[in-house]
Amino acid sequence: MTTRLQRPSLGATGLAVGLLAALQLPQALAQTTPQDGLDYEFLAERLEWQDADEGNALHWDLNGWIGGEVDRFELRSEGERVDGHTEEAELQALWSHAIAPRWSTVAGARQDFKPGEPQTWAALGVQGEPLDDLETEFTAFLGEAGQSAARLSAEYDIELTDRLVLQPLAEVNLYGQDDEERGVGSGLGEAELALLLRYEVCQQFAPYLGVNWTRAYGNTADLLREEDEDVSETSLVAGVRLQF
Repeated sequence: MTTRLQRPSLGATGLAVGLLAALQLPQALAQTTPQDGLDYEFLAERLEWQDADEGNALHWDLNGWIGGEVDRFELRSEGERVDGHTEEAELQALWSHAIAPRWSTVAGARQDFKPGEPQTWAALGVQGEPLDDLETEFTAFLGEAGQSAARLSAEYDIELTDRLVLQPLAEVNLYGQDDEERGVGSGLGEAELALLLRYEVCQQFAPYLGVNWTRAYGNTADLLREEDEDVSETSLVAGVRLQF
């Protein structure tokens, strides 16, 4: 997650939103003043191995941006591979616009690659810091065939020492309707909680250990039970946080 001052048949609509953001990028960057400057950042918030019930899992949560203090083009990616097979993968392309010193709106497109067939979504949301070191994101999605979803995530850095940081994270996903192909049901779909302890060797490199807990709810949990799959899982994690 970036800290800063900071689809109806949507194959066409989602791409149009994403293309519009991309087309606005050169114009906005051209309007960036020398005082604002043109900057960029890449952050691998989570790049980790998990001891999952189904086997060893590789999980990633990446984001990056380029732009100024007011307007930025952002990319986000999340996903998971279990025993060499991609179970989940998504990419978001978003235009970010600052509306307050610690808050910005985002709009663009999201592309899901797994699970199920690829799907495009339009994305609209807000992100910011309500408190020091507390980062939040809320994004709403409109997908093909009228699907809708929303995601709320938050993370908080607790500095134990100059180099040791304890980081609790939380993410909640909600869905507007059942989508059996992708294994999600309407209402509250799943929640994820993690507690990570990282050691900051330097600003760019910080290995960490932790524990991750996920649970499905409502119709999503019912779909998992029909497939004889667990509705909750707790796993140990080991990973690295990279920032450039």
